[in-house]
Amino acid sequence: MVKFAVGILVGILLVMAGGYVYFSHGFAPVATADSPMPFEKKFAHMALDARLDKEKKTVSTVPLDEDNYLAGAEVYKQHCAVCHGLPGKEKSAIAEGMFPPPPQLFRGTGVTDDPAWESYWKAQNGIRLTGMPGFKARLTDAQLWQVAQLLANADKIPASVKSSLAGDEPKMTPVVPPLQKQP
Repeated sequence: MVKFAVGILVGILLVMAGGYVYFSHGFAPVATADSPMPFEKKFAHMALDARLDKEKKTVSTVPLDEDNYLAGAEVYKQHCAVCHGLPGKEKSAIAEGMFPPPPQLFRGTGVTDDPAWESYWKAQNGIRLTGMPGFKARLTDAQLWQVAQLLANADKIPASVKSSLAGDEPKMTPVVPPLQKQP
């Protein structure tokens, strides 16, 4: 029985050492163009689904109305569209270069099959190892709910909201670095 226990312990240590060598010697795929590691997608989804199952299912205090959909559309265009796309528009160069690829939320079912609280949680907290940032320090709860409800109801939004999303993308002021003094 002792030999069996020692064999199990040695086997575990060898697997751990193999994992360490795999990652520490540059064998793991880390570039966005690399193929995923074995079981990478499965484990990532398993962890996210388990976390969401543990979360309290919150309810929005933001009414489902045209004004809030329009406000959500503006927030979405400013903070989300660069990765998740706009209706009828091609993927941005940023979205094309990301791994895993960000879902295009206005193509197919998007996240209309997810409850709004789930999109709210994902936008608020972000999702590790996906490029999805958390916006809890940058957006208000009302803004997060406006976007979450917009996405959950994207197949039912009024024409004015669809028009707003299809219109010009928000004008962003480019950040110009200060000039450096010449020696």
